[in-house]
Amino acid sequence: MPFTPQDPQTLKQLIAREVESLRAAASRHAGVRTDEETPSRGPACPCGGGEGQGHGCGDAGDGHDPWACVCATLPAIPVSAALLVPVRDDTGRAVDFTVRAGNHVRAAEWLEAPDRAVGRRLLEVQPGAAAGGLLDALSEVLDTGRALRAYAVDYTEQRRDGLLRTALLYDAASCGDNVLATWRPARNRAELLSLDAQYIASMGWGTWDLLSGKATWSEGLATIFRAESGRALSLAELCDAVLLEDVWRFGKLLTRLLDGEEPPGAEIRFSVTCEVRTLHLVGHPVIARDGLPWAVHLIARDLTAQVRSRQRLAATRRDTERLTEEAAAERRVAAVLREALLPTHSAELAEIGLSVAAAYLPAESEVIGGDWYKCRLLPDGRILLAIGDACGHGLGAVARMAQQRHALAGLAHAPDTDAGQLTTWLNELLCADPAAQTATGIIGHIDTERTLRWACAGHPAPLLLRDGEAAELDTSHRGPLFGLMPGYTYATTAIPLRPGDLLLLYTDGMVERRGQDISEGIGALLNTLRSCAGLNAQEALTRIMASYAIENHEDDTCLLVIRIG
Repeated sequence: MPFTPQDPQTLKQLIAREVESLRAAASRHAGVRTDEETPSRGPACPCGGGEGQGHGCGDAGDGHDPWACVCATLPAIPVSAALLVPVRDDTGRAVDFTVRAGNHVRAAEWLEAPDRAVGRRLLEVQPGAAAGGLLDALSEVLDTGRALRAYAVDYTEQRRDGLLRTALLYDAASCGDNVLATWRPARNRAELLSLDAQYIASMGWGTWDLLSGKATWSEGLATIFRAESGRALSLAELCDAVLLEDVWRFGKLLTRLLDGEEPPGAEIRFSVTCEVRTLHLVGHPVIARDGLPWAVHLIARDLTAQVRSRQRLAATRRDTERLTEEAAAERRVAAVLREALLPTHSAELAEIGLSVAAAYLPAESEVIGGDWYKCRLLPDGRILLAIGDACGHGLGAVARMAQQRHALAGLAHAPDTDAGQLTTWLNELLCADPAAQTATGIIGHIDTERTLRWACAGHPAPLLLRDGEAAELDTSHRGPLFGLMPGYTYATTAIPLRPGDLLLLYTDGMVERRGQDISEGIGALLNTLRSCAGLNAQEALTRIMASYAIENHEDDTCLLVIRIG
């Protein structure tokens, strides 16, 4: 296996050795240019010939205009080109130029071709030249003799159809007292498409000439590395930008490229202006005829956005798993608490002729709510019946359910109290607690004469099955929900019970169905209760539970069935 550097310094030393070896091999077959001084040939003429030499187009002494040769070559130039003659003021300063000759190439569709402007002033055919500083730049070419290269102008014109603008690059050189100028779009169509592709794909490419040491980058790569225009990083500088943990991966890629291989792509992280960017790099060596690589191509795609999205998704998944585990633990605790808090049925009730059955049914197998019931024999011989629904689900609802049950258990032992008083006191306790929430409930007593005396706090009415007919008990005395109106006095109503009667107390989850009015749910429950004629409490409860379809209910429910013997 080839040696792979693990740190930037070692990697840079490896690159330097490989490049030096390549240069030594290439220099053995390279042509050598001598440094002898070229004899002066005098000033160049417009045709390119030297002093005392013949011109390809003929000498001026032969009656030929040497400028005609220059003008004749303009159509062969693939960009807009023109020969310009300065127009000077009284001080000799060039204030404009006249187009002496031009070619047919338009730099933009809406710009005039130079050959259509022959004989006219430059500011007439290109009125935006002055604002862009072009006239001063061309005048400097005449004054100094220095060529103008890639002079950028945001050329703008006001026309009848509005403002038009294009970015142009001007090149110019002096020819005696004339100026030969060319101009072209700053971006041709292929360059624009390339830039769009790099922007859309978040990618770029670069070439590193291993012999000259020159690096050339596309604008896309410069954008990824936040580099200044024309400032390409060398391979050594790239090594310094790689995160230490990824140096070995970058070193493996470069080592194989320098060996003339085409390695598979690799994801490598770089530190770019104090942030970490993840790039997918694909490399290709440029192999000479002697089999040695003399340049390296790298194509980079910026995956930073995708990596960050994956990291956010992973963090969200971890949070979801943690919350799911916490919710599951809460449900387990709530279930244990509910099992511990819900009462069992005393054998004392069976001894006095009452058959009792109760059940709690969650809407979903993992949801624990605040529904509760209570059924017990009091010291004075009465039977306490109660059912309620504390708001919410989970541990909070179980805690509120326990609070209400235990409060009722204590209040129920007060002497000479009726159901209305117990309901009123329980309401005052909830109203006085700022942390409490609303709840519904029914509290009642069955006395020794088998009369049910009960009060209601916003709860569904009990159902009574008698002689095969099922009906709701009258709720004209019903009061508001617990915890809603402090100071409210709840009323008590009474109904005599007979042997064989079946009494059903339930919470609203039993009759609430998705997309259905609650009265329809109560009607369905009454029909089920009618089918329980002749059954004991447990048998009736089993039949009622069979009619409870979990998938059709959004809330949990509690059932309490009492059969009078």
